[in-house]
Amino acid sequence: MNLAIDGFDWDDGNQEHCTKHGLSRFEIEDFFQQDHVLIAPSPLHVRREERYLAIGRSWTGKPMVVVFTIRTFGDTIRLRPISARYMHKKEAQTYEEERSKI
Repeated sequence: MNLAIDGFDWDDGNQEHCTKHGLSRFEIEDFFQQDHVLIAPSPLHVRREERYLAIGRSWTGKPMVVVFTIRTFGDTIRLRPISARYMHKKEAQTYEEERSKI
């Protein structure tokens, strides 16, 4: 998926939901600038708007998961984080195993 976005869509609702797991807005936004972030449609979220799952590492090297959607405002395309957290130990192990196969 090519993420040609113009910025991020934040409000009190998604900011509070994303940062409750210890991640800052900066860390979430910077995550999408990192190499090797894997993005796929989220199979767990079937709603009126398509959601995506991004997995990878933060700039500090911690494995992360971010659920997001893409919103269009006229000619502006923004990424809206919905949920963000560090991976649990087992998830991180699986991520590392799968990355080593690439």
